[in-house]
Amino acid sequence: MPAFFALRFDFRNPAFAGVSMADRYAAALDMCQWADEHGFVTVTISEHHGSEDGYLPSPLAMAAAIAARTSRMRIRIAAAIAPFHDPLRLAEDAAVVDHLSRGRLDLVVGAGYVPGEFDMFGVPMKERVRRTVELVSTLRAAWSGEPFEFRGRKVRVTPGPFTPGGPRLELGASSEPAARRAASLGVGLMAADARTWEFYRDECVRLGRPDPGGYLGGTTGFVHLAEDVEAGWAAIGPHAMHEATIYGSWIAMGGPGAATSAYQTPESLEQLRAQGQYRVVTPADHAAELRAAVPFGLGLMHPMMGGIPPEVAWSSLRLLERDVLPNV
Repeated sequence: MPAFFALRFDFRNPAFAGVSMADRYAAALDMCQWADEHGFVTVTISEHHGSEDGYLPSPLAMAAAIAARTSRMRIRIAAAIAPFHDPLRLAEDAAVVDHLSRGRLDLVVGAGYVPGEFDMFGVPMKERVRRTVELVSTLRAAWSGEPFEFRGRKVRVTPGPFTPGGPRLELGASSEPAARRAASLGVGLMAADARTWEFYRDECVRLGRPDPGGYLGGTTGFVHLAEDVEAGWAAIGPHAMHEATIYGSWIAMGGPGAATSAYQTPESLEQLRAQGQYRVVTPADHAAELRAAVPFGLGLMHPMMGGIPPEVAWSSLRLLERDVLPNV
């Protein structure tokens, strides 16, 4: 079966990594150009705010930089946190990036779940659903190119997007209400799991819309390639512990509305390895896994996960280039 490859970046840069943020941004752009030249289908970037490790707060700016360095692969923001964005400004910024990328931008909108971020922006968490619905509705109206009513006044967003009707728009969801909300709004869904997807699918059919089909999956799992697995773990272990610990704490604070339960705060590196969320594998084993995957193999590379230094990240990508890409 065919295999497809994708990149992901969130730009965590903890102090112990010893890398400047400018160097990390530059390395990511080099990796995007490399991936574009090697047939990767998409790069995903994320958004969070006020994180001590510098998690990317401005995905549209980074998407514009990626668009300038690539020509083929799609650029996916997953997700823009709706309650923290002015709907009209986001519509404008996304339209500009859609032009810069010549229609390669995909935008996932999420309601957010980290309490400290809502405090930072002075937004009550109880307003997140209302603000998300307003944002989605505004984006669709703004990208029509026509005047529309926004908060009691007539407005028009110009220029219109490169893509007729605007970039592909999805709602991130991990619950039944959010999944059904996406269907009612007439947008796509980035589902946290198969169960959430089935709620979306059911609502689409109930509303008389086309059946979106079965769940194609998706994973937050991490893979690092190394010829020596134990040496690979020695290089990436502290970064995996860092990422899992912070995501786990965010999700615990976010409660039932948190994005995913995939991340659990580990007590030790041994426990983290046993959970299987983070893996170090040889190139040969990774190629075999991708060939055996059904309906297709997806090689998701998050090369600088948890602040992995660029040189360590490149070592994994070069093994992918040499030993995996030619064999799947």
